Amino acid sequence: MTDHEIMGKDGASADRYSVLIVDDENVNILALTHILNPTYTVYAAKNGRDAIKAVEKYLPDVILLDIIMPDMDGYAVIAELKSNEKTKGIPVIFITGLSSADDEEKGLALGAADYISKPFSSAIVKLRIRNQIAMLNQLRIIERLSMIDQLTDLPNRRNCELRLETEWNRAMRERMPLSALMIDVDRFKVYNDTYGHPQGDLALQTLAKILTQELKRGGDFAARWGGEEFLVLLPNTNMIGALGVAENIRALVESAEIPGLGGQSATTTMTVSVGANTWTQEPGGKNEFVSGADMALYAAKEKGRNQVCHFRDTERNGPL
Repeated sequence: MTDHEIMGKDGASADRYSVLIVDDENVNILALTHILNPTYTVYAAKNGRDAIKAVEKYLPDVILLDIIMPDMDGYAVIAELKSNEKTKGIPVIFITGLSSADDEEKGLALGAADYISKPFSSAIVKLRIRNQIAMLNQLRIIERLSMIDQLTDLPNRRNCELRLETEWNRAMRERMPLSALMIDVDRFKVYNDTYGHPQGDLALQTLAKILTQELKRGGDFAARWGGEEFLVLLPNTNMIGALGVAENIRALVESAEIPGLGGQSATTTMTVSVGANTWTQEPGGKNEFVSGADMALYAAKEKGRNQVCHFRDTERNGPL
């Protein structure tokens, strides 16, 4: 049996969890597949090298890994998986005939999440996988919450910096333009002092909704950069395109009515200043790229606020 996917009776569902079985014995792969179908999408590999390739290709939720295999044993497989940033978080359950405390200790030291002894019980296999997926879901929820700004429900700065790294590398690799918008609420301290912090929070939430509605392309990205500042990333967008998006956002914010809170019966309004920058293969790194947008934002503030400025209009540092 070669590295392949074994489908459930009704075919693999996109939202089902997946399990990779790694064992050099066909009988074990077939038995485990029978236990796990049709609850999970099941993949299989018969040796360590095929297992590494399958993990990198499919990124399964859980791996069932035999220890004794020719050429590359289970210990070597888990050591390689745990050294890879993409695969190190996938829980590995050793399923093996080895039963000594030393064997178990070695596996746990290498990062195994659990052990199942051969001959295996159907109920034990199901319960051990279910437990690992439950813990995995908890970790994913925690990770997701750590990447979201709780007030605006937008990605937070940590999330934004990771996305910036991805988009920056893609732009350089594909030699495509990348634009950034730095957006800041004008005189936000005055707004807070006048209407109160709960009203200020609602103003930021209103801006976040406008950003979410205006950024219609799948690759566009908006995040709360900090305080009343927001950063927008626009992949494959030149200077003219970035200025168009920025002006639309500015106009939508200016015309938005923010309902009153805390005893304020009347609606309030706000404005934003926007600094834009576009990278088209000039020297410099991603930090200078964001700094350029920030400098353009400062220029917009200096010119009277409630307007858009592009870094190239202020610095004359390159072609469109």
